[in-house]
Amino acid sequence: MIRVVLPPHLRTLAKVTGEVRVDVPGEVTQRHVLDAVEQRFPMLLGTMRDRNTGERRALVRFFACEEDLSNESPDAPLPDRVVKGEEPFLVVGAMAGG
Repeated sequence: MIRVVLPPHLRTLAKVTGEVRVDVPGEVTQRHVLDAVEQRFPMLLGTMRDRNTGERRALVRFFACEEDLSNESPDAPLPDRVVKGEEPFLVVGAMAGG
């Protein structure tokens, strides 16, 4: 099981508290983790990435093991610590403005 931490507004939308856990068959990548989250919580479709292109939304960032993975390929394997469930995959709402 992959541990996923969603930002507060997405947890509210999905009606969950704390982190969520999703099963990701096959290779654990950003794309597959987000696919699993959206399948389990269909109300989140289009909130983290564009529904048509699959590209990350501008004010959403992805982190794992203290690394910003937002600009990495969505098909790159996630770190082993995430795959083993030792560390969560973080979805973070970026701050904007000044």
